[in-house]
Amino acid sequence: MNRLALVLAGSAVLAVATLTPASAATHSAGEVDTVTSCGSSGLQSGLSTRVCAEVTGTTVAFYGTVGLAGPPSPGGPGPAPKELITTLSTEVVGSGAAPTTQTRQVVFTSANLQVRGAATTVPCGSTVRGTFAVASFPWAPRPVVHEVVIPC
Repeated sequence: MNRLALVLAGSAVLAVATLTPASAATHSAGEVDTVTSCGSSGLQSGLSTRVCAEVTGTTVAFYGTVGLAGPPSPGGPGPAPKELITTLSTEVVGSGAAPTTQTRQVVFTSANLQVRGAATTVPCGSTVRGTFAVASFPWAPRPVVHEVVIPC
């Protein structure tokens, strides 16, 4: 084989390799992707809050997020740390079972934070509701809610 043919063959292989998506080779037939979705944001304790769900097959894990409701004041010292009481509840709608609830105390500075709940496995076709509440004196919680349907 002469040099020109070898160079052309190598170029053809390289061109095909760069056109093949990398993700096509990384998924096996049994793998299930994780789908993340979030509900609408709400204001609680003067902060922006949201509840999100990560669904992988029939497993769902909810988490709440807390962030600033707007940009910090320019040139200011930034917001003072704020002690928060967070409550994250998960329930299968219509199952009759009591919701799983966790309460945590966290300190919010100015960086976004996540409060994660335990993962739950439920039957496909179920609707699962996550509720995230944040309280800080003198503000009462105003929970945000997000529901997901587990695909079959």
